[in-house]
Amino acid sequence: MKKIGLVLSFSALTYAGFSQQHAIFKNPHERFEMAKEYFQKGQYNLAYPILKELQQSLKETDRVNNALMAQEIDYYVTVAALQQNQDRAEYDALQYITTSKNNARVQMMNFHLAEYRFRKQQFAEAVSLYEATNIANLNNREIADMKFHQGYSYFNLKQFAQAKPLLNSIRQMKDDPNYIDANYYYGFIAFRDRNYTEALESFKVVENQQLYEDVVPYYIAQIYYVQGRKEEAVKYAEAKIQQGKAKQYELELKQLLGHAYFERKEYAKAAPYLETYVAKAEKVRREDLYELSYSYYQANNYTKAIEGFKQLSGKEDSLSQHAMYLLGDSYLKTNQRRDARNAFLFSSVNNSNPTQREISRFNYAKLSYELGYQDEALKSLRSFINDYPDSKYNEEATDLLVGALTNTNNYREAMTLLESLKYPSANTKRLYPRILFGRATELINDGRLAEADALLDKALKDPNNAPVLPFVNFWKGELAYRNNNIDDAIKYYYAYLNAGAPTSGEANERTVKYNLGYAYHRKENYAVSKTFFEPLAKNVSLSSDVLTQDAYLRTADAYFMSRNYAQAKTMYDNIIRFSWPAEDYATYQKAMISGINNSTEKINALNTVIRKFPNSSLVMDANMEIANTYLAEERFREAIPYLNNITKAGGNTSLKPQAFLKLGIAYFNMNSQNEAVAQFRQVINNYPNSQEADEALDNLKNIYKEQGKPNEYVDIARQAGKPLSVSAEDSLTYSAAELQFQNGNTDAALSGFEQYLQRFATGVYAVDAHFYAGDIYNKRKDWNNAMSHLAVVAERSPNRFADRAVLAAARINFFELKNYAESEKYFAQLKNLTANQETKLEAMRGLLRSQYQQQKWAEAVENAKDLVVQKGSTADDKSLANMAIGKSSQIKGEYDVAINSFKNVVSVNKGALAAEARYEIANSWFTLSRFADAEKAAFEVINKSGSYDFWVTKAYILLGDIYFKQKDYFNAKATYQSIVENSLNADLKSEAQRKLDEVTAAEKQSSKVDR
Repeated sequence: MKKIGLVLSFSALTYAGFSQQHAIFKNPHERFEMAKEYFQKGQYNLAYPILKELQQSLKETDRVNNALMAQEIDYYVTVAALQQNQDRAEYDALQYITTSKNNARVQMMNFHLAEYRFRKQQFAEAVSLYEATNIANLNNREIADMKFHQGYSYFNLKQFAQAKPLLNSIRQMKDDPNYIDANYYYGFIAFRDRNYTEALESFKVVENQQLYEDVVPYYIAQIYYVQGRKEEAVKYAEAKIQQGKAKQYELELKQLLGHAYFERKEYAKAAPYLETYVAKAEKVRREDLYELSYSYYQANNYTKAIEGFKQLSGKEDSLSQHAMYLLGDSYLKTNQRRDARNAFLFSSVNNSNPTQREISRFNYAKLSYELGYQDEALKSLRSFINDYPDSKYNEEATDLLVGALTNTNNYREAMTLLESLKYPSANTKRLYPRILFGRATELINDGRLAEADALLDKALKDPNNAPVLPFVNFWKGELAYRNNNIDDAIKYYYAYLNAGAPTSGEANERTVKYNLGYAYHRKENYAVSKTFFEPLAKNVSLSSDVLTQDAYLRTADAYFMSRNYAQAKTMYDNIIRFSWPAEDYATYQKAMISGINNSTEKINALNTVIRKFPNSSLVMDANMEIANTYLAEERFREAIPYLNNITKAGGNTSLKPQAFLKLGIAYFNMNSQNEAVAQFRQVINNYPNSQEADEALDNLKNIYKEQGKPNEYVDIARQAGKPLSVSAEDSLTYSAAELQFQNGNTDAALSGFEQYLQRFATGVYAVDAHFYAGDIYNKRKDWNNAMSHLAVVAERSPNRFADRAVLAAARINFFELKNYAESEKYFAQLKNLTANQETKLEAMRGLLRSQYQQQKWAEAVENAKDLVVQKGSTADDKSLANMAIGKSSQIKGEYDVAINSFKNVVSVNKGALAAEARYEIANSWFTLSRFADAEKAAFEVINKSGSYDFWVTKAYILLGDIYFKQKDYFNAKATYQSIVENSLNADLKSEAQRKLDEVTAAEKQSSKVDR
């Protein structure tokens, strides 16, 4: 009934919809059968229009009464649409799957929709539909297609375990159209699973197929190789390359061939294959680059070997270590020893191969010695000897260490090393005095005179000191002279002269005789002084050097002091005629000679000094001398203007208390007692601790006594802290402490001074007690307590201890507390306070050093210019002045001036300043992008300033920066690495690590090596 009804219904439906068609199509049953026939033949384009018209002709009653037939039509229409890849077909298929009650057709629709999505390469969606398909409803062809397509979809989704059995079933069906493809994909999965036998079986099926012949030979060759059939792999790969049947994986086959020949140690055959692979591959393995580089190495093609090996640095594995070792050897064979050193460094910090590490450490140390890296040579040789006491290289390393000590400029490290040796050799013992002396000279240049003196004493006592003994005596004399130990200075200077006066740096016969002249001059033994000065001042001229000029001047002074005024005057006249810098002094001295017989000539000459040399340091002395002359002649009114010039002068001149006192005396003698009192009170109020204050009080006492005002005098004396009588308790307490001090019992003395100050804080002897207490603390290196007392003495200057207290306070703050702002303050005070030329020079030096440490370049430059023109300024003064000028010029971008200034420092200094100056020369060249000059200058720091780790390390960092800028990543990395490995300075080590990371990243970005 259903079948008849369906046919009837279908007839009625067809008749209504197709009444206009050709007669052959008027039978709907025939049309449906024809459409199915087209469908079965795969002619979906013919079947689809008929089926679509039938579907559109269906009425709602047909879908209700003949649902099965309607679903059949919908099924065929939808499948035909899917087969033609129509867009709406996917939607219709899903609707069919959702709504249809025909399970068989639903499963078949899942298959056809899966195929549709497979063709669209929607593999995940296709897989889920295949999984919902029951093959019981499919024909054999469809089953085979589904297995392949489903397997292929799994393959694309990398679900190889699910793909493998499906592809396996098809690859065994030789007549299946997917047989070739299934073998290829199955072979790939088997290869991946290391099932090489099955993989090879499948690949052999497809190796000559056009679609796969450019791909499969690579896998077949790989399989042969993995199976140990290496000879077969090589022959097969070479044949395929020659046939041109491995185009897609030709590079990979060449890689395989190169590796195979490398394993067979046939490096000449390996090289061209590896060379092609490395050149053309976008990224290469480290192993491939190593094998290529090693092949070059075996062929003695060291240039190409180097290029490859140096890209393999930075790892901690055995490949990297061996590559660096061979790189070092390649560099040695091409006489590139600096680069060889860096290569051995990389190998020496790698723990993969202990033997290779030992050899590399030795080679690194040896090359450091040979190339002049004395600081590194000392460290690395010493550590090698300690770490490998039984090494076959130990004896050579020991000899090299002794050689390094002989040549080193790193006296600090060398001294520490020598003193640590339990059994120093005879040769090492012979070196010890030389190293002590070298380190002492560095400390002298750094201003650490006490430490230097101690080392010189050790060198003096050493039995092996003969080669350096004359120079030790020279510097002992210099230090004694600077510390005003004149007798010791003379003794050591004579010892130097008696040893033949060999020349080295500042040590020379002329300088020593000049200094001896000054030593006797200070002892006021002018006759002997003249015997040293006069020979140095022969044949003077306008262009005589500074030492000759000064020797000539001091010879004139010696004649002056010996009262040979005629000869002295002649010599002073010559100085004036030559317009030497000492012209002001010569004019002043001529005035003093004139005053012996004619005070008017004296005054006129001194006025010439004031007028002609307004900026001379002698102007105030000239004013005072004129005033003294007028006072001596009781021409008090005429003295007053000159004394006023002194009191009104800027700065804290030491002549001011004396000038106020003499003004008081002048006014007193002019019967201007009120003015006299005012001047005397100026002294008492402003300079209460000076000797002039005591004299002023005595004069006030006489005035107030005559005026009948004793109470006013008593008040003034009390206000000045100078009561008319010192209490017995005050005097007794201080005297007891002072006695202990004089007897050398410093503990008791210190306790006594502290007790005195607690009871008499403003007592008559307070300044004295503060000074002695501060001096004791200073000698005990109790810097803070020393400063608490010395600061009080400094504040109450001028007084008889002021010079020594201010100098001690300045030294403590500079050398011990590193408080450069405070040391600057005290050195500045001392400069204006002292009348002693040597003390003034030290004040100016300390002031400049303090400003330098604070990078106060503008102030430092001005002070530097002032220092270098002072009589008695030394090479050290000039070096520090040039450093300040160089730094200031750097900031301004005036690098030519800066470099010249730094070179001037290096020419006269051996200490920290020279190290810094050498670094700044290199840094200036680097800033100007003059990299070759910068590199050369950086090596100057390393080779010649070894005792100064900070600047040596900074120079290494700068070298790394230079290589980095030049994109020499290998040497940049090696340089930064050496700092990371060896530096003890945390900040510089951190900086080097940061830069090492940067250069490593830059190298990685530019390299084709797959790291």
